[in-house]
Amino acid sequence: MTILLWGLLRDHPIAAVRERLRQLGAPVRFLDQRRVLDTTVRVDGGRFSRTVVTVDGEEFDLDRVHAAYLRPHDSTRLPALRTRTPSSPEWRHAAGVDQVLTAWSDRTPAYVLNRPAAAASNGSKPYQLRAIAAAGFFVPPTLVTNDPDQVEAFAREHGEVIVKSASGVRSRVRRLGPADAARMADVATCPTQFQRHVPGTDVRVHVVGAEVFAAEVDSDADDYRYARVQGHRDPVLTGIDLPAGVAARCQDLSKRLRLPVAGVDLRRTPDGEWYCFEVNPSPGFTYYESRTGQPIAAAVAGLLAAAALCQERAV
Repeated sequence: MTILLWGLLRDHPIAAVRERLRQLGAPVRFLDQRRVLDTTVRVDGGRFSRTVVTVDGEEFDLDRVHAAYLRPHDSTRLPALRTRTPSSPEWRHAAGVDQVLTAWSDRTPAYVLNRPAAAASNGSKPYQLRAIAAAGFFVPPTLVTNDPDQVEAFAREHGEVIVKSASGVRSRVRRLGPADAARMADVATCPTQFQRHVPGTDVRVHVVGAEVFAAEVDSDADDYRYARVQGHRDPVLTGIDLPAGVAARCQDLSKRLRLPVAGVDLRRTPDGEWYCFEVNPSPGFTYYESRTGQPIAAAVAGLLAAAALCQERAV
């Protein structure tokens, strides 16, 4: 069996899973995006088509892959390509490699964490919120708009309001304040998501197959990821056991979104209600693992190894 990792070695989750797979003695093929200009991908046609990757003259048949863990970045934005224009041969080559490997990731019979088509649900937070509600979680009143008047009416109705990106582009979550009134007209240039602020305690949940790892976050920042930047103390994370029903909802939500590995952002209110804000299809779990000691990387590696073994036996 062969397990493929695609991404950057400096990416902590990739590095952690690679090390756990090494400890398991699992055969791993690492496709390093830093070498994208030395990488070619070709699809051999015919009755039995196959996809072959070549790095520095060494060929590898992707049909030999039984499981894959994907955390690719945009190769055209790597340091070696930042000064290249989209019309340059190097830029086009890197983009082409990404496109073929992404297409392979969606079509291969191998077990993939996670398929790009499933991860695309993160590109629309309103779409994702429908799945969240269907799984049984509370969802805060939400407005996505490019109309400043609608934002002002929403804020009057709900009082404290959170502003965040409506897409998969990472943004700093924060509350609307008086200073935002002067630039509210900017909303007209980009649809933006607003939600009623929900008081409570943040809980990040990582679903890895049948396993669930939950970390309670003690922070007074609106976005604990940027607590220090926002002038707050560093968050304190503690591993906790979720109520059985909440854990089941997290697993159901991951299945609805076809994400065997997912980062689920919850908030527990003082009244004991559980809200869900979004689901990350490529979670940076090492931040939570390093602070709680939860064996998330080992769980991902174990899931890959078990799936690869099953795929190999099924062939």
